[in-house]
Parts: sequence; C-alpha cells; structure tokens
Amino acid sequence: MWYQHRQERTKVTASRSTHRQNDGEDAAVRGRILDAAFAAFMKSGYARTSTLEIATRARVSKRELYALVGNKQQMLIACIRERARRLQVPAEMPVPHDRETLAHVLASFGAQLVREVSDPAVIAVFRLAIAEAVHAPEVARVLDSIGRESSRAALCQVMAGAQSSGLLKGSPAGLAEQFSGLLWGNLIVSLLLGVVERPNPREVTGRARDAAAAFLQLHPPPDDTARPRLR
Repeated sequence: MWYQHRQERTKVTASRSTHRQNDGEDAAVRGRILDAAFAAFMKSGYARTSTLEIATRARVSKRELYALVGNKQQMLIACIRERARRLQVPAEMPVPHDRETLAHVLASFGAQLVREVSDPAVIAVFRLAIAEAVHAPEVARVLDSIGRESSRAALCQVMAGAQSSGLLKGSPAGLAEQFSGLLWGNLIVSLLLGVVERPNPREVTGRARDAAAAFLQLHPPPDDTARPRLR
C-alpha cells in the first residue's frame, strides 16, 4: 500500500516536470516562429510572405506553426504586441504631485518613448505598414491599435495623474498629443525616410528634457493663470 502510494506520487511529480519542460520548449519554438515571421515580413512584405516561408525559416511544420501561434495575421499581431510592451509607463514611475516631479516624469517617459520607437526594428515595422498600406491595410490597423495606442494610453495616464493633482488643465488626450508633438518634431519622419541616424542616448535625454520644459512653459500651474497680471 505504502509502496503503491509512493509510485503514484512519483508519477505525478514526473508528469508535472514533463509539462513544465514541454511548456518551456513550446515557448522557445514560439519565439523562434515570431522571429522568423518578423524577419520574413521585413524582407518580403506582409502580403507576399507565406506561412510556408515562415515555417521553413523557423524550422517547424506548418501544423506546429498554427498550433503555437496561429495564422499570419495573428503572427503579425504577436510581433507588434511584443514590441508595444516597451512603450508602457514603467511601474516604478512616480505619480506627479508637484511640477518638478511632473517635469521628471515627462522627461523620463519621453526619453523611453524616443529610445524605443527609434529602435531600427520598430522603425522597420512602421515602414512595413506604410509599404503595405494598399495591399495589406491590416498591418497599419494593427500597428495603430496595438503599437501606437500603447504609447498614447501611457502618456494619457501621466497627464491624467497630473491633472488630478491639480498641476495641469485640459483633456489628457489633448495634452498628450501636444507633448508628443514637442517631443518628436520632424524626427519620426526623418527616421522613416532614413535621412538621419538614430539619436544617441545623450541626444535622446536632451530632446525629452527640452520637450518637457517647453510643454510646462505652455501650461503654467492652473493657480497662476487665475491670478491677475500686474501692469
């Protein structure tokens, strides 16, 4: 009886270990498929890339490809979502309760945004969406709804926090759009055209700091706007 119970417990432990091992292997293969899909999209374009080409690049069967990731559009969504995660507000970012903290938060988040979006892999996704606008408009829709919306929502979150603390007036969406305009200027277009190099860390920090300063200058503390100006 005791021996039988021990055998059953050993089988359960072995089964759990096998499941963990299989999960790890599936995650590794899934990552390989997504890397292969991204490389194929960049080389041949989304519309002209076949699932067979992706499977061949990833060294998997088409059956395994569909089981672990899905169809071609699901692969595209997964590729973009993976890169969009880096555009969220970091958990350790402080909630702004004064103008100095707000300036720090805007400069920090702005630097992160420029650093991540100017990454060659991300710029390549934007170029892919532009190139496929006619033949595969779903690329642009996915990029806008997942990729760009992540940064918009994160920035709106910062602005809403500043607004609730009485540091800013206006709609969070409008404030976020204005800060983005100050942050980017013509840089994103120049990067897409390939006429400028990706900014180095020092340039990224300076651009974000200048954008935060310009934004706060345009939006003085709400209490200050209510005070009559001395002539």
